Amino acid sequence: MSPAELAAKVTEHDSVRRWRSEQLQLAGYPPFDALVLGRRREVDIHRAKALLRNGCPIPTALRILI
Repeated sequence: MSPAELAAKVTEHDSVRRWRSEQLQLAGYPPFDALVLGRRREVDIHRAKALLRNGCPIPTALRILI
């Protein structure tokens, strides 16, 4: 892979991580927690959002998701 291809791939992943973090913040997660969750691909953001929507406290949601 060329350096340009690698840079494009990293940028692509960063934009996805940024979007995931933004979505989690909009759902109610504090910025730091949203950043941590957004960077982890194994975290299902729909599940993360549903947990808060259904009244799960943030610390409990974090323990469930991570």
